[in-house]
Amino acid sequence: MLWGSVALSLIDILWLSLALSFLAAFRAHKTLERYETCRLYMLFQDLVRYGKTKRYMKRDDWLCVFDVPKRWFWHFYAASVCWNGLLLGFYLNFIFQHQFHLHPWLTKLLDILTGEPTTASQVPQLSTLLVQLLLWVHSLRRLLECLFVSVFSDGAMHLVQYMFGLGYYIVLGLTVLCSDRLGKGSGTLFSQLDWFHVTGFALFIGASLLQHQSMVLLAKLRTGKSGTVETLAHRVPMGGWFEVVSCPHYFAELLIYVSLSLVFGGLSLTWWLLVLYVLFNQALAAQLCHDLYISKYESYPKHRKAFIPYVL
Repeated sequence: MLWGSVALSLIDILWLSLALSFLAAFRAHKTLERYETCRLYMLFQDLVRYGKTKRYMKRDDWLCVFDVPKRWFWHFYAASVCWNGLLLGFYLNFIFQHQFHLHPWLTKLLDILTGEPTTASQVPQLSTLLVQLLLWVHSLRRLLECLFVSVFSDGAMHLVQYMFGLGYYIVLGLTVLCSDRLGKGSGTLFSQLDWFHVTGFALFIGASLLQHQSMVLLAKLRTGKSGTVETLAHRVPMGGWFEVVSCPHYFAELLIYVSLSLVFGGLSLTWWLLVLYVLFNQALAAQLCHDLYISKYESYPKHRKAFIPYVL
């Protein structure tokens, strides 16, 4: 959906609903802590926490049945590399062959999600190509970091979180194509190059470097000078943007999605609704980490914010 439109498409409603759900979860976490012994609240916490924030949580034994290893995070990025790489291939074929070769069910799905039928007069859009490419690069980098940089402990996540994560990257790739359906690209591909493509690309690179630096610093908390793992214990992260915020890697994730919205020229309401979801999702995860650090380490720096430097 574009800003000039009034009616929300199905894909818009999906991202808006998810954004509001995580906003509600963020508020519930902040206001319902006094009900920590309530089983319903315990179930809620079990569904929103993962890794170290779940490890120190008091919960019933039956909830552990639904635990899967947090190190399975790499499955999300592997699925994204494959799926979004496939969609990128489809779009490149569209550009060079002028035929959008998709299976009928996928074409029908895009029609349903956008409320806009497929037309034979679609023009390849540079914004869509760049966003799909950058999304694939982002997923590949995160996959490599999970496999070769991050040091995972025996932390867990809920099976629902695992299934949600897999589905998220599938819908994410479809959202790129939905934004393409509602775009107004014209002319040749390279004639569409504009300042917002360059600005968005520059922000993407900067945010990706920030996130990678943060992941390296987190890994170094558990490795020695030789790079071998020395401990799986949790320590206070130091250095880089960790000096001003507890979770700079989550903040970088938000900036990455903002950068992709800029590549779309900032005109796609659909993508801004996705950014809103990422904001509340990452804010909740960051607040859980921040609260854990404060409760576990008496000397934890008081000036650090949880998520956005000097703000939140």
